[in-house]
Amino acid sequence: MRKPFLFFDRKTKFFKAGLTCITLFALSSFAHATRIKDLADIKGVRENQLVGYGLVVGLDGTGDGKDSKFTFQSLASMLERMGVTVNAKDIEKADNVAAVMVTADLPPFAKVGSRIDVTVSSIGNAESLTAGTLLISPLKGADGKVYAVAQGPVSTDAFSVSGKAAKVTKNFPTVARIVGGAIIENEIPYDFVNKATLSLTLPKPDFTNAARVAETINSVLKGGVAKTLDAGTVEVQVPKEYSGKTVELVAMIEQLDITPDKSSTVVFNERTGTVVIGENVRIATVAIAHGNLSIEIKETADVSQPMPFSQGGSLFGESRPIGPPVESRDGSAIIAPGANTAITYDTGIGVKEENSKLFLLKSTVTISEVVRALNALGVTPRDLMAIFQALKVAGALHATLEVM
Repeated sequence: MRKPFLFFDRKTKFFKAGLTCITLFALSSFAHATRIKDLADIKGVRENQLVGYGLVVGLDGTGDGKDSKFTFQSLASMLERMGVTVNAKDIEKADNVAAVMVTADLPPFAKVGSRIDVTVSSIGNAESLTAGTLLISPLKGADGKVYAVAQGPVSTDAFSVSGKAAKVTKNFPTVARIVGGAIIENEIPYDFVNKATLSLTLPKPDFTNAARVAETINSVLKGGVAKTLDAGTVEVQVPKEYSGKTVELVAMIEQLDITPDKSSTVVFNERTGTVVIGENVRIATVAIAHGNLSIEIKETADVSQPMPFSQGGSLFGESRPIGPPVESRDGSAIIAPGANTAITYDTGIGVKEENSKLFLLKSTVTISEVVRALNALGVTPRDLMAIFQALKVAGALHATLEVM
């Protein structure tokens, strides 16, 4: 603790003492604060997914082949709507057209005339969509209504070149994107300003965090306007002073800070050998012994060569005239052409087990103590996975294990 400092109070004409540690403690209490905006969402304010079907034309011989019959049926139908009658079989040789699915996300409060980005993905056997152009494609929502129309040149940020015996591909040339490629034609009606209540939803439900959000909002708005409905929902009644000013109310709530509570979790990915330990993970006092077992198998081949001027004979009881190599009856050697010539194998097997001592792992209070204790074992991340699973079975790990 630091020494107290003195300051002069003009009202009382006396010097008063204060502790700098109090100020530091007050500042440290906000070190881990998080905005409500980063923890909760406003119910109903979300994106909506759109999907559509279209054709990409102008490809340099990398479009769908004749096996994708639906591509040329779609092209024939489109030409017919434009007054050109053509048979789908007559255009099957065209290799500059590709059938694609067009997807986009319609943002909340999007207005007619605004532009959104779209993703174009091949559904046929096209090799690349590079340098293609998407023809007009309606994008529909889950209700079947058209909310946007997409069209324009696609951008893949990829390439694919090939020869008769080799092929080089960078990124994914069959998936493209059009920045601002769709125009919004219909809006999703949503009366946000005149709402009497707001619902805050926590993407990761937690009773403690929901209670802290409601408590913080009530302390600022001076009343019981916020209440928790469950671990993932906080309902807020719009105060009279914010009637018709819902946007301002939400903006104010989003900037409020709380200290979120974090669950005790250990996450590991066995495929990559990644281990992540949460801040609140604790380990009870336990003794651990962890050792590795390694088995090494080494096999060498030797050739038994006959003496010079040998006149043929037998090896392992077998007569060997001149001819191709054959395997002996017992399989222990391969007899080569000539007198008494054979190939033998020597196999060596070694087993090594580490002498691991029993290590006492004392009860931990902080995450730093957990890290120091595990580092003392000198184990690899993959060994940590086995140790954590054993600790969980033993009841010494006070956390949840999640495997990716």
